[in-house]
Amino acid sequence: MKRVIAFICLITCTLIWGTTFIAQDTGMDHIGPFTFNATRFFVAFLVVIPFVFIFEKEKIIKYVKPEKKLFIKLMIPVGLSLFLGTQLQQISLLYTDVANSAFFTIFYVPLVPILIYFLFSDIPHWSVWPSVFVCVLGGYFLSDFNDADVRLGDGIVLLGAVFWALHIIYIGKLVTEFNLPFFIALLQNLVVAVLSFFLVLIFEHIDFNKIILETYEILYAGILSGGLAFVLQLFGQRHIPAAPAAIVMSLEGVFATISAWIILSQILGFNNIIGCVLILGGVLFSQLVPIYQSKN
Repeated sequence: MKRVIAFICLITCTLIWGTTFIAQDTGMDHIGPFTFNATRFFVAFLVVIPFVFIFEKEKIIKYVKPEKKLFIKLMIPVGLSLFLGTQLQQISLLYTDVANSAFFTIFYVPLVPILIYFLFSDIPHWSVWPSVFVCVLGGYFLSDFNDADVRLGDGIVLLGAVFWALHIIYIGKLVTEFNLPFFIALLQNLVVAVLSFFLVLIFEHIDFNKIILETYEILYAGILSGGLAFVLQLFGQRHIPAAPAAIVMSLEGVFATISAWIILSQILGFNNIIGCVLILGGVLFSQLVPIYQSKN
């Protein structure tokens, strides 16, 4: 039952991330990528604060204080990988199109089990590998990737996929040791907001009039994606290992394509539908096979 609830959490998280892709793209009409991320994650930080005080104030003192070194050791790569992943993803939208971005982002799916093996010598369930292949193939069909030339933006997205994979891995480790989803979400949002603000001071300039023009995009990305979705990710990854969790979260591309079709009236072609079906099949295979084998 816990795995089912965790699966629902990850699906909901991925649905929010998929629709947020549109807000990320349109949210840079008047401001730069660093300003967008700084404001977005600061909003997310503010949203999570009351939940930390209501649900986890006493648990933080009880569990984190005696294991402070371990918590910091795991929290640092979580915060830095999220910061680098979000920055690279946001910057890439300035140089490449959504189709290529969607395709290269899918590469965090095969990277997660590979990095887990090299970092921790953990061998994932065999069902992960065919699921990874099917999801990457689905990403190819989903993105209408017809131009094989790797441009600057595509390289940026691919590099960002490495950090998204690391974030998924270390989140899994951290939330297994410390069941504090709101507190972890709060800290990682703060890290991204602060580091993004430093980049704003270096490369951009603060213009509140232009920031106000992106209010709806910032609030959507901050409250739902940075606040709710990352908390749901933490709940989900507590009961689903990192490799199959990454496969579930590859549905982000499916939800992004469907939301672009509904909201932006972008045409959903036959190849897109094939991609959606393949990714959905890969997700279900990765989740159902281990459950079936455990019962036999």
